[in-house]
Parts: sequence; structure tokens; C-alpha cells
Amino acid sequence: MSMSSPVEAAHVVDACDRNDVYAAACPCREMLDLLANKWTALAIGVLEDGPQRFGELRRQLQGVSPKVLSASLKRMEDAGLVDRTVFAEVPPRVEYALTPLGRGAAAPLAHLRDWVNENVTRH
Repeated sequence: MSMSSPVEAAHVVDACDRNDVYAAACPCREMLDLLANKWTALAIGVLEDGPQRFGELRRQLQGVSPKVLSASLKRMEDAGLVDRTVFAEVPPRVEYALTPLGRGAAAPLAHLRDWVNENVTRH
């Protein structure tokens, strides 16, 4: 195990203070990892049209398992990208909606999805 010098350690802290996604210890890498996940990018796209129930999301996100979608939505909620609202009904109704942070991520992800649709061909 190598030990970093105080100068190297200070550089990592300084980089993280500036939200340097290239710095190994920067917490913004967790958000980048989450946004780079295909199910996150696709779910944000679906949620741009407004709040959705779990089943609606699952139908639109063809190929996602309930377990993976549930885990993705939980990570998105923990990161502040979506709000989960439980309505006091029988049976309970749960809806997911983008937060302002999630709406901010929606535009660049839409550009990425558009680029993929326009530039990736089937072989």
C-alpha cells in the first residue's frame, strides 16, 4: 500500500473542493456514475413527461427488471434526482417525479440519447 505525500493529499482535497470529476476521491464521480447508467438516463427521459408510477416506468423502459428499476430509482432518489411520493390510498399509489436537479440533468441526457439515436447503427 503506497502512502500519498501531504502535497498529493492536498491536491486531491483541492480538486474535490472544486468538484473535479477527474480527481479520484471527488464525490461528484458518484453522480457521474449514476447519470452514466443507462437505466438512469432512460428513466429521466421518461420522467421528463411528468410523474410516473413504477409500472408505467417499467412498461416504457423495455428490458429492465423490477429489481434493477427499483434499485435505480432508489439511487436516483438518494442523489436528489427524483422525488418519490406515496399517496394514502388503498392500495397505496407511488409516483416518481424529477426534482429540479433531475430536470437539470434531463437536457444533457436528452442530447446524449438523441446523439445515440442519430449515430449508432445496427451491424
